[in-house]
Amino acid sequence: MKRKDKHPMELTGSLWLEKSGQKVFAEDRIALLEKIGELGSITQAAKAVGISYKTAWDQVDLMNNLADRPLVERSTGGKGGGGTALTAAGSKVVEQFRIFEEEHRRFLENIGSRIAAGDELYALLRRISLKVSARNIFAGKVTEITRGAVNAMVVLALKGGASITATITKASAEALGLEVGREAYAIVKASSVILGTDLHACRTSARNLLCGSVIKIVDGPVNAEINVDLGEGNSISAVITHEGVADLELSVGSHACALFKASSVILGVV
Repeated sequence: MKRKDKHPMELTGSLWLEKSGQKVFAEDRIALLEKIGELGSITQAAKAVGISYKTAWDQVDLMNNLADRPLVERSTGGKGGGGTALTAAGSKVVEQFRIFEEEHRRFLENIGSRIAAGDELYALLRRISLKVSARNIFAGKVTEITRGAVNAMVVLALKGGASITATITKASAEALGLEVGREAYAIVKASSVILGTDLHACRTSARNLLCGSVIKIVDGPVNAEINVDLGEGNSISAVITHEGVADLELSVGSHACALFKASSVILGVV
């Protein structure tokens, strides 16, 4: 059953106006101006918008200094040491900002209505925001789960038709909520990947064999990092010895296969 998100993704944004490289007008400052105009007191206006009296005056001074004409004027003898009022210019700024804000809202709604794959974008952003030390992270969908007494074998289908098999504990599979059709992530350390130039005919106990073309070699005096393009936007990195690169005669564009055990794969969900 496909679970529905109770909180679907929405396109949002912030609006502000700058002058001389400084932010002058934004929602919080416009709200302060509105309250000054409504209450006639900077003390009460500051309290209404949830800031200190000093912060309110600092913001008013900044706006007054950067605006072409004063937006707030002071008068002596009022509550809190003097009253405050919006000038005609201040009222105009508030009015115009609210117009900008309404147009901005319509702009975002228009874009949001034209993006049919908004949920896909959200999923992509979640994937690329993952921070792990392993070099290889693959996104896919669970196509098979075989549960044993202790362990579970999980097959993850990648885009383009390739697949990755992972062996994890049964308890971990349950804790992750893994089920056929669910999106998951396979994480493989580069040091766990064995490279070869022609492993198609080899019979090994390792369950995962992904082949492609070498796209980058970062060689060093001891180890080298090899990146292999697997097609469909997938690539895998392996760290092998400098001598291994020479023995395999690896170069950019050459064919290479990545081999790794199912037990070397870490699965994750978001």
